[in-house]
Amino acid sequence: MSMPSNVLVAGGAGFVGSNLALRLRTRYPEARIVAVDNLKRRGAEWNLPRLAQARVEFVHADVRQPDDLDFPHARFDLVLDCAAEPAVLAAYERGALPVIDANLRGTVNLLELARRDGADVVFLSTSRVYPVAALDAIVLEEEPTRYAIARGQTLAGVGPAGIREDFPLDGPRSLYGATKLAAELLLTEYADMYGLRTIVDRCGVITGPWQLGKADQGVFALWMGRHYFKRPLAYIGHGGQGKQVRDLVAIDDLGDLILRQIESIATLPPRVYNVGGGLASSLSLAETTELCREITGNRVEIEHVSENRPSDIRLYVSDNTRVTADTGWSPSKTPRETLVDIFEWIRANELLVAPLWP
Repeated sequence: MSMPSNVLVAGGAGFVGSNLALRLRTRYPEARIVAVDNLKRRGAEWNLPRLAQARVEFVHADVRQPDDLDFPHARFDLVLDCAAEPAVLAAYERGALPVIDANLRGTVNLLELARRDGADVVFLSTSRVYPVAALDAIVLEEEPTRYAIARGQTLAGVGPAGIREDFPLDGPRSLYGATKLAAELLLTEYADMYGLRTIVDRCGVITGPWQLGKADQGVFALWMGRHYFKRPLAYIGHGGQGKQVRDLVAIDDLGDLILRQIESIATLPPRVYNVGGGLASSLSLAETTELCREITGNRVEIEHVSENRPSDIRLYVSDNTRVTADTGWSPSKTPRETLVDIFEWIRANELLVAPLWP
C-alpha cells in the first residue's frame, strides 16, 4: 500500500482540489500537504480558511509558471493535478491561449516537478476528451423527461451502461477536451521515459457542496443555487426541452476513489479510467428541475432556447466498469442525496454565496 508523506495538490483552492486536499489530510494526518492555486476563479479564496484549519499549506502559485513550482527544499512523492481551465466555452470567450496555457503548459510543469522528485501523478482529465460528433452519433431514444441510450448500438465503446474508454477519439471535441487529451498523452510519455507511476481519471460532472456552479461548469450546483434563491434558468439547446443528460459524481465519492487509487498505484495498470456517477446517478436538466423543486419548495422561471451552444451534446454517461473492476470502487450517493447536500451547504452559507447566483 502506497502511503504518501509529501503531497502537492495543484488547483488546491478550487472546488475539486480543496475537497481532495481535505480528504488527503483526513487519511494521512502526518503527511505534508501543499495546495497551490493562483486564486483566479472567484470564490476560491473562500477555501483558504478550510485548508488552514486542516493544516494544509497554501502557496499562491500559478502552474503555468515553472518558477512558481520551484520548491528547492521540498520533495514530493505524490502530485495530484486538479488545476485546469474547466469551462468548454472559455476558449470561445477568451481565446485559445489561456486554455492551452492552463491545461497543457501547466500539466507539463507539474510533470517536470514529478520527474524531478520521482513522484506518483494522479491526473484529473475529463469526459470531454470524447469527440462531439461521435457522441452525437450515439443512437438515442427520446423519453418523456430525458434522452436514453438505445439498444443495438453499432458504434464502439457505448452500451447500456454508458460510454467506455474505447469510445472513438477521432474528431473535434472542444479546445478544453483537446488540451486534456494532449495532457493524457504526455503523461503516458513521461511514465514510459522516466518511470513515473500515473493514473488518469476521465471524470464526468463532479459536484457537491462548495462548488460555485456555472452553466458550463458545475451545472447541478448552479441549478440548486438558482432554485434556492428563486432566480431564472434556461434549457439551452436540443430544442430547449431540458432532456439532455449527464451523470454526476459526488465529490465525496470521487475522494473515496482517489484514495483507493493512491494506495494501490503500485499494482494498478497504467491506463485511463472513465469516472462518473454512471447511469444510476444521471439526470436530465428537466429531472434536475423537478428534484430542485422538491428539495427547495421553490419554482423558478425557465426559458426555452432551441439553439445549441458550441460543443453541446445530448447525453454523456460514464461506464464505470473498468474502474470498478480494478479498484472495487463504485459511487454510493444518489443524485437526490447529492443535491440535498448542496442545498444544505447553500442554506448554511446563504449570505456568502447569494451573489454568485444573481
